[in-house]
Amino acid sequence: MKQRAITASVLIIGNEILSGRTQDTNLNHISLTVGSWGIQVREARVIPDLEEVIVTAVNDARTRFDYLFTTGGIGPTHDDITTDCIAAAFGVDLVESPEIAAIIRRRPAPPAVMEARMRMARIPVGATLIDNTTGGPQGFRIENVFVMAGIPMVMQAMLGSLEGKLESGPVVRSRTVTAYLGESQIAGALGVIQENHPEIDLGSYPFFKNDRYGTSLVMRGTDESALNAMLEEVKAAIIAAGETPQDVQQG
Repeated sequence: MKQRAITASVLIIGNEILSGRTQDTNLNHISLTVGSWGIQVREARVIPDLEEVIVTAVNDARTRFDYLFTTGGIGPTHDDITTDCIAAAFGVDLVESPEIAAIIRRRPAPPAVMEARMRMARIPVGATLIDNTTGGPQGFRIENVFVMAGIPMVMQAMLGSLEGKLESGPVVRSRTVTAYLGESQIAGALGVIQENHPEIDLGSYPFFKNDRYGTSLVMRGTDESALNAMLEEVKAAIIAAGETPQDVQQG
């Protein structure tokens, strides 16, 4: 029986990402990590710190995908509203997590600072914690939604703690071959190959290197034999166009 694909969406939350002041690296890490677990990221969005936008995006994604991963907006400041929005999306109240509160209180601080930090101890009713091996406050999970920090090192620690705890499907594999051909020189052949192998995604990515135009051809799918068959057809198309296939890679 063919394994069912397990899918995911990622929401990157934060005005600082949209403004360009902060460069997001979390999507790359999440996609590669959960992909190796057999979870396919099918969609990603970068959204602002606006309640209506976050609530709508969360409710949309959690119903269309097996899992939703969010990053950002769970810190101590006024614009860290992700936790509030997740609670609103599920229609539940917020409660203080004793485990997170205990971690926060380990670091003495003036009352005003401690009050701000304690915002991070709030989680929606019904949520469970996501471990944070950096020693800081945890993230949380509610149903199929995983809410993690925006700081890459912390997010990676949280995500890593989920390994082996999620449902998985077939792992997507890849084949890559490079040709010093313009895309238009091989487009017709690629279209035919893709039509013959609908279960494999064939992508064409142009580049300019060593004063020459070229194209990287990437094949992605879960069927190793189909991938290998497509690779051979792509290599044959490159040769037929008068060039030599180069840098064949398997992933």
